[in-house]
Amino acid sequence: MSTASLIRLLSLAAVWGGSFLFMRVSVPALGPVWLIGIRVFLAAVFLTGLGLATRKALQIKGFYKYFLIIGLFNSAVPFLLFAFAAKTLSASMLSILNAQAPLFGVILSAIVSRQLPSLKVVCGLALGVVGVGVLVGLDAAHLNAESLLAIGAAILAALCYAIASVWARHAPRTPDPLSNAHGSMWASVLLIVPAMPFFMPQPDQLTLLTPWVALSVVALGVVSSGVAYILYFKLIDDIGAAPALTVTFLIPVFGTLWGYLFLHEAVGLSTLIGGVLVLWGTALVVGFDPGALLRRRQATLE
Repeated sequence: MSTASLIRLLSLAAVWGGSFLFMRVSVPALGPVWLIGIRVFLAAVFLTGLGLATRKALQIKGFYKYFLIIGLFNSAVPFLLFAFAAKTLSASMLSILNAQAPLFGVILSAIVSRQLPSLKVVCGLALGVVGVGVLVGLDAAHLNAESLLAIGAAILAALCYAIASVWARHAPRTPDPLSNAHGSMWASVLLIVPAMPFFMPQPDQLTLLTPWVALSVVALGVVSSGVAYILYFKLIDDIGAAPALTVTFLIPVFGTLWGYLFLHEAVGLSTLIGGVLVLWGTALVVGFDPGALLRRRQATLE
C-alpha cells in the first residue's frame, strides 16, 4: 500500500468515525429525522457540485429502482437508525456496532448463494455475538430499556448496510462510483424530506442549536458523507475492494478516540473487550488477513 493510499485509508476511517461524534452532538437539537434529512441533502448538493466541477454526468437512465433501493438501505434507513441510537449510546459503542456490517454481509451472501458457512465463519459469528453481549452485559448502564432499543437500532442499521452491499453485488448492472454515491443520496433526500414536516424539532430542542451543533451538522453532511464517498471510491480504485475493507476495523478506533477527546466519554472494560471481540469475529467472517495483504502487495511490487 502506497503512502498516499495509507493516508486516504486513515483519513476515511477518521471521517467515518467522526460521523458518530457529529450525530451525538447534533441529534439532541434536531432529532433523527431532521438531522438525517439535512445530512443527505448537504451530501447530495456537495456531490452535485463535484459532478459539475469534474464535468461528470450522473448516470440515471435505467437506474431509478437501483438508486431507490440503495438510497433506502445504504443511507436513509441506517442513517436514521444510527441517529436514533445516538441519543442514547456513546460514539464508541455506535462505531463498534457499525463494524458488524461486513459480518452480516457474509451471512446474507451465504443465504443468497445457498452455501453453508465454513467453521471459521461460524466461529467469527459466535465471537461477534459474544462481543455484542459483552458490550451490553458488562456495563449496568446499558441494561435499561432505552439503551437496549438503541443497541437494537444500531445493529439493524448495520444489517441494512449489508443488505445494500449484497443487493448491489447481485444487481444486473451498476452505475459508476460517483453516480452511485450521487444518485443514492438524492434518492435518500426523496425518501426522508417528505417526512420532515411530521417531525418538527420542539422549541426546547432548538435552544440547543449552537454554532458547534451547526458545524457538526454541516460536517456530517459534507465531510462524513460527501467527502467520505470520494475517499472510499478512490481507495477502491487504488488498492482494490478487499484491502479497502480494512477501514471497517479502523472506524471504531477513531469513533472511540473522538468520543473520548471531544465528548469526554468514558471507555470502560466492556467497550474494550466487546469491541475487540466484535472486530475479531468480523475479521474471521470476512476472511481478513493483514499478512496476506502485505504479501500480495510485496509480490506486486516485485
